[in-house]
Amino acid sequence: MTAPRLSVVVVVYNMGRAAPRSLAALAPAYQQGIEAVDYEIIVVENGSDAPLSPQVLANLAPNIRYFHLQDPPPSPAHAINFGASQARGEVLAVMVDGAHMLTPGVLRYGLDLFDSLANPLVITMAFFLGPGPQFETVFEGYDEAREDQLLADIGWPADGYRLFEIGVPYRIEPGGVRPKLFWFVRQFESNCLFMRKAAFEEIGGCEERFDLPGGGIMLPDLYLRLTELPDSQIVQLLGEASFHQLHGGTSTNVSRADQKAQWQQYLAQYEAVRGKPYRVSQNPIRYYGHMPNEHARQLMLTG
Repeated sequence: MTAPRLSVVVVVYNMGRAAPRSLAALAPAYQQGIEAVDYEIIVVENGSDAPLSPQVLANLAPNIRYFHLQDPPPSPAHAINFGASQARGEVLAVMVDGAHMLTPGVLRYGLDLFDSLANPLVITMAFFLGPGPQFETVFEGYDEAREDQLLADIGWPADGYRLFEIGVPYRIEPGGVRPKLFWFVRQFESNCLFMRKAAFEEIGGCEERFDLPGGGIMLPDLYLRLTELPDSQIVQLLGEASFHQLHGGTSTNVSRADQKAQWQQYLAQYEAVRGKPYRVSQNPIRYYGHMPNEHARQLMLTG
């Protein structure tokens, strides 16, 4: 049996509502320009009390491989490392938060870069589902029922690019103002991050000393260390994104004040682990992709 070229590692924890949608958005029936034989979806259940049903998984996609970790650490670092150890593809895509739904071209466009660049590090931009950042909207009445209705209103999953109609960028300023030229804002992490498996192994994978629930600064640390490889080439995808669903997330479904307090805790742990303050990589970035509809194009505007 020929090994798939791409392995997508998805970590889930008590996501009976959100994870099936996320996995459906990874399925060959939804992702465009890529076949089931080209990739595998490695689902790592990180000690959930209510794990996903085998029947649900079987109905979602033919290329899912499922692992249920018993009593793992609260951080997803170990789960990601475990998933990567099971990966058969030479390209690895890591999704730390299994509540993210992808647009239909993420896998195709992400994989494209590995044909033309020696050691690409491909970033997928992130959005919140709903009318604003969820660390604000959940305190204003936005809930799972409203989110379900928004998805029904756009007829998801018939046209996955309509997600741009019902989401806002993760990077959003106080007062609900999106950053100018959103597609070109420098990122410091990504919930769907592509790399060569060899690069992941070269840096030693995820740092499991980042043991806070949700991982803390583990994902930015992984991204930063990958950017520091001498042949690393950062590419941000245009016109493709991941959309975060409500699921009671450690840092996404709490208040802005709590989020700021958490970030200070994360930075303190980073300095304790690495022995230096955290910084955002300033390496050059390339851009690759398309503008699938008017809602995606609006994020190109400076006003």
